[in-house]
Amino acid sequence: MTTNRFDGKVAIVTGAAGGIGEAYARALAAEGASVVIADLDEARGTATAAEIAAVGGGAATYVQVDVSDPDSTVAMADATVEAFGGIDLLVNNAAIYGTMQFDLLVSVDWDYYRKFMGVNMDGALLCTRACLPHMTARGRGAIVNQSSTAAWLYSGFYGLAKVGINGLTQQLAHELGGRGIRVNAIAPGPTDTEATRKQVGEGMVQSLVKDLAIKRPGTPADMVGACLFLLSDDAAWVTGQILAVDGGQIFRS
Repeated sequence: MTTNRFDGKVAIVTGAAGGIGEAYARALAAEGASVVIADLDEARGTATAAEIAAVGGGAATYVQVDVSDPDSTVAMADATVEAFGGIDLLVNNAAIYGTMQFDLLVSVDWDYYRKFMGVNMDGALLCTRACLPHMTARGRGAIVNQSSTAAWLYSGFYGLAKVGINGLTQQLAHELGGRGIRVNAIAPGPTDTEATRKQVGEGMVQSLVKDLAIKRPGTPADMVGACLFLLSDDAAWVTGQILAVDGGQIFRS
């Protein structure tokens, strides 16, 4: 059943040209939000926005952004306000993942490491900083950051970036709570996406299932309910939380 929880709301979803970000954007639009598909990939981002707009529900448009570039994130926020009049919701989903290099923290090329962390960790902060004045002007808002169960596993610099996302989520929740802005994160477990299959291979995705309580890999659709809940007024007293959507992969006390 589709509701209209986000009628009149304006949402930015970064990294929304495909994968989990696209699923978030489609679901927000289906519930009435005007959605900005913010991504580096102009061809796929434009096509995704056009498909969402054609389905109906909320409006959608594409804005190109490099989330590691402060000027680019400010331009993204300004373009959103120009298109839809304000910003209410932000999903920091963009990441270097499908093309991620495998290496150790002690040997990864330093320039690559800095670019990687600039996108995968600092990008969430830069997008938040860019959108903050516009969300503050609305008097309230909600942000969801994309973490990963990799934050609690040995995962090299990818896991380190997600540990950073978790800390960022908790710190920003306290900094922004007084402005009526909530900040939470979703930590997906092994999820069957194009990027994951490119990174670890389809066979490896399936092999990870044996360690899950629910014996199948996740899908982008599995993440949508958590994202919509955390962005909605149903979660009005929820902030600073990292919600694992992982088929029971991680046990935390």
